[in-house]
Amino acid sequence: MGSLVMRGMLAGVLAAVLAFCFATAFGEPAIEQAIAVEEASAASSHEHDESAGADAAEAAAPVSRGVQRTFGLAVGLGVLGVALGGVFAILFALARGRLGLGSDRVTALVVAVLAFTSAYLVPFLKYPANPPAVGHPETIEARTVAYVGMFVCSVLVMTAAVLLQRRLAAGSGAWNASLVAAAVFVLAMAVVGWGLPTFSEVPDAFPANTLWEFRIASMGTQLFLWLGTGLVFAALTGRPHAPSR
Repeated sequence: MGSLVMRGMLAGVLAAVLAFCFATAFGEPAIEQAIAVEEASAASSHEHDESAGADAAEAAAPVSRGVQRTFGLAVGLGVLGVALGGVFAILFALARGRLGLGSDRVTALVVAVLAFTSAYLVPFLKYPANPPAVGHPETIEARTVAYVGMFVCSVLVMTAAVLLQRRLAAGSGAWNASLVAAAVFVLAMAVVGWGLPTFSEVPDAFPANTLWEFRIASMGTQLFLWLGTGLVFAALTGRPHAPSR
């Protein structure tokens, strides 16, 4: 188990490098555009001159944007990659030999896809990431509670769907069992998403292109983290399935 966790953490770090490159190329430009929109909105709503406002903003910022988008982003993704890699190794150990896939490499990739879907993609579809200047401070607590609720339900329902698939596979075959489990997961999460509150806080004047690019970059970064971890972990750990005679 210790060896698996170490390999998972190494895979997470390597995946974080890929995610950092993607976030720098595609995410940071959208963030800069969103910050420009926020500053323009603030400047139009206050009667301060531009130099005083810029000096105050620079003095109030504990970390400059230059540090945030380079060293800060690299450290944050690195720590996240190590944590995700460790969690991924534990999930792989639990799934190994229990999913009926016959190969460690296939198991690693399937675990990566299922984990990304349940831990990020489904909550993201209900509560997508928002750039600066989007969201009201007074709703932060409510939005956080709703997102955590969606996250917990998604992980639990995905676990139940996997267990259901394994139970049905013995009688109806792996393919039919997978279709039934996927349908149950989608239906259950649709009900959960319908029951949770919706927050529509994007200003009418906010550029749609900037919002779209930020959300795509946010999803892409997580995709590189999860699937990158799965691919690297599969390369480090996988043993090809030896066909029977």
